[in-house]
Amino acid sequence: MPTNTLDTPEVASINGFALHAAGENLSADELRQRACSELLRQAAIAKGLLPTGDSLSTNGVLSEDASSAIEALLEQSLAMPEPSEQACRRHYAAHMSLYSTGERVEVRHILFAVTQGVDVVALRNRAETTLLDVRCHDGSAAEDRFAKAASTLSNCPSGAQGGQLGWLGTADCAPEFAKEIFGNKEVGVLPRLVHSRFGLHVVEVLAREPGQERPFEAVSGAVAMSLKKTTYVTALRQYLQLLAGQALINGVDLEASSTPLVQ
Repeated sequence: MPTNTLDTPEVASINGFALHAAGENLSADELRQRACSELLRQAAIAKGLLPTGDSLSTNGVLSEDASSAIEALLEQSLAMPEPSEQACRRHYAAHMSLYSTGERVEVRHILFAVTQGVDVVALRNRAETTLLDVRCHDGSAAEDRFAKAASTLSNCPSGAQGGQLGWLGTADCAPEFAKEIFGNKEVGVLPRLVHSRFGLHVVEVLAREPGQERPFEAVSGAVAMSLKKTTYVTALRQYLQLLAGQALINGVDLEASSTPLVQ
């Protein structure tokens, strides 16, 4: 039976199943994560991959059986063709710097951490305002302003050093952070916020040391994996959109995220 019905609008739900306990305050991203997981859990039940007696927990944790059933569901439902060599070579030619080795950047940042219960909209507004402020001043004034903002606003211990992270390689930071700062030529305060699992970052690249490019043959496996990941993300997003279109959704906006949040 559903753990909650639609007569309690303060509780978000999918087809009448509550995504959280009454009164629990979740971030928008966590709420969408739970909604996507619940759409897939219900689809697995509909496909006969999971017993109808599987219970939904309002803490957002799937049962072991549900996790296995969702894996089987996605394997059945998502077409994942192998990328052709031609497609791989085109991708490699367009993103050659991503497959270099030894690239380093000197970076500092201001972290606005996304934590349990934080007002994400207000947090983003503060981050955007800070980004605009440090970008609108140049020369020594900008340097002082960035360091001051880091020391007073950053949720990272590096704030005590003006946001300095020092010289980083790709293995020294989260992949989603590395994707934004490596493989391009930008120096200075980046014109956009960098999103990572830790939150929102205002980032300044102080210097770059280019890496050494590797031939296609040496990285063909990594290129193919990158293309397959992109294809998978697109297919998963489309599948979730299909499930959402067939579901009765209350209290959660699944259109607010450009990428599927299921992990």
